[in-house]
Amino acid sequence: MINPVIEYYHSFGEREWSRLDREPLEFTVNWHYIKRYLPLSGRILDNGAGPGKYAIALAQEGYRMTLTDITPKLVQIAKEKAQEHGVERLFDGFHEADATHLSELANDSFDASLMLGPLYHLQNETDRRTAVEELHRVTKKEGYVFVAFRSRTNHALASLRSPIQWKPNDHMQAIQDFMNDGIFNHTDEGRYTGAYFFNVEEINPFMESNGFESINLIGSTNIGTLLSEDQLSYWKEKGPEEYAQLIDFLIRRAEDPSLLGISSHLLYIGRKV
Repeated sequence: MINPVIEYYHSFGEREWSRLDREPLEFTVNWHYIKRYLPLSGRILDNGAGPGKYAIALAQEGYRMTLTDITPKLVQIAKEKAQEHGVERLFDGFHEADATHLSELANDSFDASLMLGPLYHLQNETDRRTAVEELHRVTKKEGYVFVAFRSRTNHALASLRSPIQWKPNDHMQAIQDFMNDGIFNHTDEGRYTGAYFFNVEEINPFMESNGFESINLIGSTNIGTLLSEDQLSYWKEKGPEEYAQLIDFLIRRAEDPSLLGISSHLLYIGRKV
């Protein structure tokens, strides 16, 4: 039986590389905070990296990178993109690997680690814990980790605003059930894979129970989630300086705890203890 995550991302392919160009706020805010906490140099793991958008950007900054992803096609795209951007020599490996089983990677190998996708594809709690345990194992002591989560509140809001787009969350009982367990499975075939969404207040305790000290939790899209294309276009059309101020405003709002729940993506920043 084909893993549905592999099947989905195999069909999505090159579009996953361009997703963060179409939706740049998530990358821009994450990049700001990743660069704030990363060491000045070292070996970095991008675990569940997809086509390698972050890994290649980090390689361009001079870090030695190792990339893993469960989808063979995305690993191949990452290799091609590394060649295209002239940074393949800075990669120590491109691995087809499940985030819950990083057997090819040795203990305490990385000065910092990213895991910006796997957790919201793992609907089983044991699998989520195993993935975080593996991240802990391969990261050096005191090494920083950057882990992405999806917000349960944000997805409920999306369901309420566009119920036809998020079937079966097109009636209230389904949304109530989702708020109770965080599990979402599309009824429309070919749509986004089954996923798990966290309550914001559960994230730090979850990571701390698996051997990490919590440093920060930020909303990667925060209130930018609520801005339509037309609304964003207004600020872009006012000129580069005005738009840069908007981005700076959203970067600063990312740490506001009162706004975390509405953010589509959340970035946990922790340190291995």
